[in-house]
Amino acid sequence: MRRDPAARRGWAIDTSPLRNPGYRRLFWGLTATMIGQQMTLVAVPFQVYALTRDSLLVGVTSVVALVPLVVFGLLGGAIADAMDRRRLMLVTGVGSAVTSALLALQALLPGGGNLALLWLLTAAVSGLTAVNQPARSAVIPALVGTEGVPAANALAMTVRQAGVIVGPLLAGVLIGAGDLFLAYAVDAATLAFAAYVVRGLPPLPPGGRTGPLRLGAALRGVGEGFAFLRTQPVLLMTFVVDVVAMLFAWPQAVFPELAEGRYAESANSLGWLYAGISIGALLMGLTSGWVSRVDRQGAVVLAAIVVWGVAIIGFGLAPTLWLAVVCLAVAGAGDMVSAVLRSSMLQTAAPDDMRGRMQGVFLVVVAGGPRLGDLRAGAVASAAGVSAAMVSGGVVVVVAMGVVALAVPSFLHFRASRALR
Repeated sequence: MRRDPAARRGWAIDTSPLRNPGYRRLFWGLTATMIGQQMTLVAVPFQVYALTRDSLLVGVTSVVALVPLVVFGLLGGAIADAMDRRRLMLVTGVGSAVTSALLALQALLPGGGNLALLWLLTAAVSGLTAVNQPARSAVIPALVGTEGVPAANALAMTVRQAGVIVGPLLAGVLIGAGDLFLAYAVDAATLAFAAYVVRGLPPLPPGGRTGPLRLGAALRGVGEGFAFLRTQPVLLMTFVVDVVAMLFAWPQAVFPELAEGRYAESANSLGWLYAGISIGALLMGLTSGWVSRVDRQGAVVLAAIVVWGVAIIGFGLAPTLWLAVVCLAVAGAGDMVSAVLRSSMLQTAAPDDMRGRMQGVFLVVVAGGPRLGDLRAGAVASAAGVSAAMVSGGVVVVVAMGVVALAVPSFLHFRASRALR
């Protein structure tokens, strides 16, 4: 019996935004850069350890990348609300490509590179990415219309998850072959391609207007963004619920201990643990057609984060590797739904002249939450064990979502159809 095509479209990922030429340019640029950037995310810590033989300095490298991401993520959002976003994406895209090319060249230096130069270039790439990303996200409603935003976000986040899987695998092959230079060079090439496709976009001024860009005005714009956020409980909660989910239930810090302990007899247990969340997120992305048509977005976000919390509880108790990976995949699927809908709520409920700043805050929350979660999980696991760290965190997440539903009913009852009016 043949199935109704409409029913298939209900589950299959919604590709309708790709009919828009402008979004199609962004999409292919993102597809290329996600693979290259993930290769660099593997290559940098590998090179730091090869130069220093010190895991502490590998950890310091994460901080080196995080600080400019936070600073320029907020500032970049304000800049994206003050100048033509196409021009901003083009300038930062070219800058990122040049910086990645310099990373490739420093890998050829005598001794395998220079740590100080590597840190400087890593910080530069992070800062440029932090300015580029809010602008890239803020232009989506202008390209596909507000009704196409959820589908566009689902496409973009699915590509990101595919990049998280493919990029590190390619980097591992190149690094294993002793070609660190080529790993960085691929990133530079993909960034150059992304900048090239952005050239074909039309001008994209925020709110249809721009003014002269001044640093003081951009700094004031950051403050104005936070002041605006305080008056918007629904938008504020999109950040709060994600911080809670990541702070109390981000599991990566316990993966090494589990790989050497509970799952030590399983082949490549560490690799499977790291892949688990991305596998679930990718599968959800490929079957996310229904997510694009969700109206009660706030309620579904809360439900998705509850799924994340329950799955992390299961992961903390899982006696076998296969069950742990299944739990992580379920958690990743819940996180994917939450991320698509939270980003869509920000892009549709915020006015166009605030979208850059809201996306800047979104970037900082998405980047910072898991790092704080690693700190919490590591501390609790060290004191009370992995199971206690994961189960307690998952329980907190589930309870917290219930509190949010009761304390902020406007978030629970948020409807996309009302935001579109």
